[in-house]
Amino acid sequence: MANDLFSQGVGIQEKSEKDDFDDKPDFKAAYNEDQALDPALNQRITDRFDRHIIPWLFGIWLLAFIDRSNIGNARIDGLATDLKLDGDKFNIALTVFYIPYILIDVPSNWVLKYFGAGHYLPGLLIAWGFVGMCTGFVKNYAGLVACRFFLGLCEGGLLGGMILYLSMFYRRHELLFRIGMFYCAAPLSGAFGGLLATGLAEIRHGGYNRWPWIFIVEGVITIAYGLVTIFFLPATPSHAKFLSEAEREAAVHRMGLDAHGATQASKVESEKFSWHWVRMAILNVNTIVLSLNFFAIITPIYSFSLFLPTIISSLGYSSVKAQLFTVPPNMAGFFAVILCTFLSDKINARGPIMIGCCSVAIIGYIMLLIKTRPLVHYGGTFLVAVGVFPSSPAVMGWLANNLAPHYVRATGTGLQIAIANCSAFIATFTYLKKDAPNYTTGHAINLGMLVFSLILSTTNITYCTWENRRRLRGERDYRLSEGDEGLLGYRHPSFRYTI
Repeated sequence: MANDLFSQGVGIQEKSEKDDFDDKPDFKAAYNEDQALDPALNQRITDRFDRHIIPWLFGIWLLAFIDRSNIGNARIDGLATDLKLDGDKFNIALTVFYIPYILIDVPSNWVLKYFGAGHYLPGLLIAWGFVGMCTGFVKNYAGLVACRFFLGLCEGGLLGGMILYLSMFYRRHELLFRIGMFYCAAPLSGAFGGLLATGLAEIRHGGYNRWPWIFIVEGVITIAYGLVTIFFLPATPSHAKFLSEAEREAAVHRMGLDAHGATQASKVESEKFSWHWVRMAILNVNTIVLSLNFFAIITPIYSFSLFLPTIISSLGYSSVKAQLFTVPPNMAGFFAVILCTFLSDKINARGPIMIGCCSVAIIGYIMLLIKTRPLVHYGGTFLVAVGVFPSSPAVMGWLANNLAPHYVRATGTGLQIAIANCSAFIATFTYLKKDAPNYTTGHAINLGMLVFSLILSTTNITYCTWENRRRLRGERDYRLSEGDEGLLGYRHPSFRYTI
C-alpha cells in the first residue's frame, strides 16, 4: 500500500519543525499542510469530493433553512390570523423548535459514524420533510407547536453532522470553503424561499388557502430530495466509490497526515468512542470561547432570517412586496459567504475574517437603529446579511480545525451548536409586535451580540497564537512522556491551532 501511495506522488519530506513555523503570529497555516502530499493528487481527490459531496450538502442545507424559516413567510400570508396567534404565541411556537434541536446535537454527532453519515443525514432530511408537510394541515395553535417541536427534533443533528462529515474528507485548511459552499444556501434560502412563498401563497384549493401550501409543497420537495440523496453520499473517504482504489488510499492517508499526531488511527472508521475524548472536547479553551462566539453570531442570524419579511413590512411595503424585497439582501449574504470562506482558506485564518464581517454587520444595525428614511434602513439589511452570514461558517470551521481526533471534534462541534442555538430563546423574542415599526430593542440586542463576538474572536486569536508559540519552542514536548501518545489528541506538541 505504501508503495502505491508513493507511486501516486505521496511522499514524506523531511522538514524540521522550525522550518514549518515562524515565531511570529502568521495568518498563514499553523503548519505547512502540503508538506507530505503531491499537489496534483491532492487536488484531484479534493475536486472529486467537491463534485460528489458538496452539491448534495448544499441542497440539504437549502431545504433545511427553507423548512425552518418558512413560518416567517407563512405568518404574513395568513398563518397568524387563521390560527389566532395573538400575543406572543407566534414567538413561542418559534422557540419550541429549539428545545429538541439543542438537546439532540451532541448525541447525534456521536452516532453519526455508527449509522453511516451517507445514510444518516438524508434520513434526517426525509423525517423533517414529512413533519414540515404536516404543518400545512394544522388547524390550531397546539398543532403548530407540536409540529415545530418534531421539526426541531429531526433537524437538530443536521448542522453539526454536516460539519463533522466534511471533516472526514477535507484537510483542516480546505474545510472552511467547503462549509461555506453548503452554508451559502442559508441566505439563498431567504431569497429563494421568499420567491417560492410568494407563488405558493396564491394557491387556494381543497379548503386550504394561501399559507398551508407553503408547508405542504416545500415538505414534499424535501422528502423527494432526501430519498434521492441517500443513494449518493459516501460514509467515509474509504467508501467513496467515485475514487479509484489508489485515490481512496491516498484520501485516507492525507487525513492522517493532517492530524499531526492528534490520532494514531489509520482511518476514521478505526477510531473508537471514549469518555476521555468527551472530556477533552469540553475542557478545550477553543470549545468554550467559540461556542459563546457562535451564540453571539447566531442570535442576529436567526432573528434576521425569521423576521426579515416583518422588518421590511414595517417599512410600509405590502405583503407581496415585503416577500420580494427579502431577496436582494439574502443574495448579498449568499455571495459574501462564498467570498469570505474562500479567502479564509487562502490565508488559513478564521478570526480576522470574523472580525471584519462582524464590523460590517455592526454598521448595518446602526443604520437600522437611526431614525432616517426607509431606504437607509433597507440598505442596513444588506450590511447585516453580508456580515452575519459568513461569520457562522467561520466560527464553526474554526472550532472544527482546532479539535481532534474524531470524537473530540464530534463532541465539541455538537456542543458548540447546542450552546449557540440557546440564542434562539433570545432571537425569537427580539422582534415583538409592540416594538413595531422601529424594532429598536431587537436591533440593539443584535448589535450588542456582535460587539460580544468581536471581543471573543480577539480573545481566541490571542490564545491560539500564544499556545502555538509555546509548542514551537518545545514547551509542550513533556506531554509525550506522560503516557499513551495516542490519547493526546489536539494536545499533541505537533498539533497547531488555526488562528
